Amino acid sequence: MQIQQMYQELILDHYRDPHGSGLREPYDAESHHVNPTCGDEVTLRVKVDTAAGAIADVSYETLGCSISQASVSVLHDLLVGKSIDEAWRILGSFQEMAQGRGQVEPDEEVLGDGVAFAGVARYPARVKCALLGWMAFKDAVSRTDLTIDMPDTEGSPA
Repeated sequence: MQIQQMYQELILDHYRDPHGSGLREPYDAESHHVNPTCGDEVTLRVKVDTAAGAIADVSYETLGCSISQASVSVLHDLLVGKSIDEAWRILGSFQEMAQGRGQVEPDEEVLGDGVAFAGVARYPARVKCALLGWMAFKDAVSRTDLTIDMPDTEGSPA
């Protein structure tokens, strides 16, 4: 099986069986983002363990294409349980890969299943789909009371 075909299958797996789907309580912040170019939507909630400085939970509801839905499922897997600082590093790596126009080699150690979205970078219209949940996460965490250094994400498509 070719690597691109394997990545497409991985995206479809996350789309068909999304991890962390469904809005849960309690939560510390919520964000709703819409991709105006295609109509994809995500409502995302974040629960933070302030004592540990870590992401305790990410829950969400999505409406849209397989890429946007699968991407937020991967986000859930990658970020729940991670420190805030590590979550920002992962977000930054995912964003760099997605916006890299196919020129950025993803680090599987950092991105896990997220590397499946590397091919999306070659299709500018799909980059916003892949980043929709990630930008909602960034927005939600920025609404918490934590003092955090957020990555520089100028030029963000979301």
